[in-house]
Amino acid sequence: MLTDLSLAEALDGLDRRTFSAVELTRAHLDAVEQLNPRLNAFITVTADRALDQARAADDARAGGTAGPLAGAPVAIKDLFCTEGVRTTAASRILANFVPPYESTVTAQLRRDGAVCLGKTNLDEFAMGSSNMTSAFGPVLNPWTRRDDPSALLVPGGSSGGSAAAVAARLALGATGTDTGGSIRQPAAFCGITGLKPTYGRCSRWGVVAFASSLDQAGPMARTVEDCARLLGSMAGYDPKDSTSVDRAVPDYRAACRRSPKGLRIGIPAEYRLPGMSAEIEAIWQQGIAWLRDAGCTIVDVSLPHTKYGLATYYIVAPAECSSNLARYDGIRFGERVEADALDQLYERSRAAGFGTEVKRRILIGTYVLSAGYYDAYYLRAQKVRSLILRDFTDAFAHVDALLTPTAPSAAFAQGEKMTDPVTMYLNDVFTVPASMAGIPGISVPAGLDRDGLPLGLQLLGRPFDEEGLFALGTALEQAAAFSYRPSIRAGAAS
Repeated sequence: MLTDLSLAEALDGLDRRTFSAVELTRAHLDAVEQLNPRLNAFITVTADRALDQARAADDARAGGTAGPLAGAPVAIKDLFCTEGVRTTAASRILANFVPPYESTVTAQLRRDGAVCLGKTNLDEFAMGSSNMTSAFGPVLNPWTRRDDPSALLVPGGSSGGSAAAVAARLALGATGTDTGGSIRQPAAFCGITGLKPTYGRCSRWGVVAFASSLDQAGPMARTVEDCARLLGSMAGYDPKDSTSVDRAVPDYRAACRRSPKGLRIGIPAEYRLPGMSAEIEAIWQQGIAWLRDAGCTIVDVSLPHTKYGLATYYIVAPAECSSNLARYDGIRFGERVEADALDQLYERSRAAGFGTEVKRRILIGTYVLSAGYYDAYYLRAQKVRSLILRDFTDAFAHVDALLTPTAPSAAFAQGEKMTDPVTMYLNDVFTVPASMAGIPGISVPAGLDRDGLPLGLQLLGRPFDEEGLFALGTALEQAAAFSYRPSIRAGAAS
């Protein structure tokens, strides 16, 4: 089946004229039509546009002008503005927003010939780790538990729609955004690969902002090489984004073929949490053994300020969220609820437009930025953030990369862990420190737990050393030989 192909295999088939981009796109659109009513991975499907783009890709290939992704059907997280296509951020307040402009990342994917199937579901404004906060309903993880196949599992968040779409064979790859783990954690929950690039590697222009000093776009796909191909198109300097870094984009595909032999891999002691699952510990030890067998040297390291990462994140991120979301007031942006007075219009529009989790984070952020609390909370958090970065900098003076678990558990069921926000926030405990430091991280599927659910391993690298992560990620991928597939997927018996 065409939907079973990896991105690399599909592009090879297109180059060989084994099938056309239109045929490949129709196969994925048929899969979306079949499974999206069940998975709810897409908020908006752009079938007609996708077929037009596929025809253009076929024409470009026939004329010898095809880009590196020509004809590849991909999904776009509904946080990226897409010209003429509704962009909701999974919020009622943007339910009818159609941007007159295109985000830089999606423009570059289109420049290289990628076919956009539609916009994927997410936690509202990217705030969540479960994809349960979307105003358009939750996304279903296509994996099921062996002992309880009827349990409805979360795909992780916030990029859960993208992760579920890739895992279920509805798209060859997808864009995600990672603020505190929103690419890596859903990648682990759905058994795919996801990369958070270095902060500044991919432009944030045209991406609906959550926390501007943390947000970073990145690729999600079924293999490490597929992520490398996508990042090659997504990355690059953008003068419209003041945080974009002016560095050449390397040949990430070539990095996947690089030997990791001789690299030093750090194992941070602080990631061994009290009460950590034996299965998480076992898959971590297995990853260490795989990298040792690949010729890497394993080194114990310490990141002493890691324990403050989560608390620091949940001060900095809500503070920036409070500032960024102030623009959605029913006048400048967002759906309007009419009222007799201006202040009532603001209150009613925001009350009706924002969900519970978004309101919670706005309130937390507004509180920590308020007079009398700014120094005690926000300023102190920024100082701790500097210490977290220094820990990583010190560690990378002695090692080339770090290996950790991606998440503290496999995917959980809808309704589990959700009554206590703090319990939900703990899902990001292994991913948040790298986000605070702005360093790159990749999650690679490494095995299954006792319930048959995927578990991921995370590699963290020096700033702008995505190449090193692709080399190491490929070594892990080859050793793990993760060939398992979710029960809900294109081509599977329903």
